[in-house]
Amino acid sequence: MSFLGYRRADGTVGVRNHVGIISTVTCANDVAKWISDRVPGTVSFVHQQGCGNAGPDMAHVHRTLGGLGANPNLGAVLLVSLGCEGPVDDIQQAIARTGKPVERVVIQEIGGASKAFEEGARIARKMLSAISELQREEVDDSNLLIGIKCGASDTTQGIAANPAVGAMCDLVVQAGGTCIFGETPEMLGTEHILYRRAATETVGQRIYDIVADVEKRAAVLGVDIRGANPSRGNIAGGLTTIEEKSLGAIVKGGTTTIQGVLVHGERPPGKGLFLLDGPGQEPKAVTALAAAGAQIIVFATGLGAPQGFPFVPVVKVTANPRTAEHLSEHIDILIDIFGDASLETLGAQLYQEALRVASGRQT
Repeated sequence: MSFLGYRRADGTVGVRNHVGIISTVTCANDVAKWISDRVPGTVSFVHQQGCGNAGPDMAHVHRTLGGLGANPNLGAVLLVSLGCEGPVDDIQQAIARTGKPVERVVIQEIGGASKAFEEGARIARKMLSAISELQREEVDDSNLLIGIKCGASDTTQGIAANPAVGAMCDLVVQAGGTCIFGETPEMLGTEHILYRRAATETVGQRIYDIVADVEKRAAVLGVDIRGANPSRGNIAGGLTTIEEKSLGAIVKGGTTTIQGVLVHGERPPGKGLFLLDGPGQEPKAVTALAAAGAQIIVFATGLGAPQGFPFVPVVKVTANPRTAEHLSEHIDILIDIFGDASLETLGAQLYQEALRVASGRQT
């Protein structure tokens, strides 16, 4: 099978063709948003990081921002910096290695926010003109890299929505593509199951290690994370324990072999299924998937979740008919939990929808 995408210089394929305006530090957020608002066809990514971080925290931020800029859905990138946040050359270099155009405006160097805005808008228009000449081409579906997420969970999610997404994930991998799933705090109690699916002993041990690390970090704060989860909404939706929630959560990754464990902002080194060590909170989780190179995110939800992402289309899937009706503006696909369709059929339907979205269908 195939889809229509944008070929990039580094061999990846984008399913959208935006100019990204990325703030390198929270202090530059306003200027980044001003530029994006002024120049239609651009998208901005802003955040609350980049200053006051040190050591591994700063490396984490820079790796994530570099990964976002390298995402194939961006045809060109403009970085907006304040100037005193410290060196950000590594972010620009990570993006430049993909072969796409990348430039930077520095507010303190250029003479203030107004001048940075005007210069940034000029650069963004130039970039937009250049990438507008790119046309979609038919490419093999082995070029797909899909991020998998779940959130606002209830019982219908673990019973139907997540398994259907997992079946879709298996099809992506079987076609030679790549899927990434994560949310480490929602793997508690299921480490042994994931371990058995690891490609190597090293990968399996890494799965045990990242889950143990989540519990250790919580314990430092005096929190029993197993007792603090599931959330009130999860409980109202019928989930009783973190182990029950985790069993439902991990099935969204399908049944294929886990090839490796990624850190936040790391792109998969090959094809197949990968596990991303990251949080479950929606904005952070979808950001991590986008920074890993996901062209599309398939997001299963029971109670309903409105989160999207500036330059990665998010396909929302639910098996809760009330959610599909009450929160229809946030839902793309309803899995009929009372229907006769097999799990394989549901997975194939989701796969076809992913191909349509990859070819330009809006979510």
